[in-house]
Amino acid sequence: MMTFTELLKNRRAIRDFQAKDVSLDIVKEILKESCLAPSASNGQPCQFIIVNNKQIMKKLSDESKKNLLQDFFKNPASLNPTYEALMKDENFNVYYNAPCLIYVIGSVNVRSLDVDCALAVSYIMFGAAQRGLGTCWINLGAYIRDQKIKAEIGMPDDCRIVAPIIIGYPKEIPSASERHVPQILKIVS
Repeated sequence: MMTFTELLKNRRAIRDFQAKDVSLDIVKEILKESCLAPSASNGQPCQFIIVNNKQIMKKLSDESKKNLLQDFFKNPASLNPTYEALMKDENFNVYYNAPCLIYVIGSVNVRSLDVDCALAVSYIMFGAAQRGLGTCWINLGAYIRDQKIKAEIGMPDDCRIVAPIIIGYPKEIPSASERHVPQILKIVS
């Protein structure tokens, strides 16, 4: 078992997965652990949708790409222009053909939702890494607007997607990119 420091150093964003399913039992264990993450006033607002159906994931990818392009044409600052060609490529899957997708969602009425979900996601990522799984937060996959698709995946009307997380067994674990030392602006004692 990895020490916490090893876990911090070994967790990587993974976008290339083995053609191997992730057991729902393992995903549920990881999500149970993610509920140990802190949240504002202990509100625990995070909810989860697990998608492990390739056809549904393709449909979700296409929906997200369509909406990203619409936003981009209305406001070019809404998307990094280097992504435009990828969004137009019908073969590009924003979820990188991962075997499993977890939407971390919550009520639109929770003011701390982004922070609360981000904390839960960090627990998901570390729980997955501890088990030899890879994850990646795919923000490009959060743009699901079609009400029929939302209903199909069980997303309540009063919720929004904060974090689409892909999870699977990595083909390889990339080397760590360079990390900066902390930029401490001032110590006030």
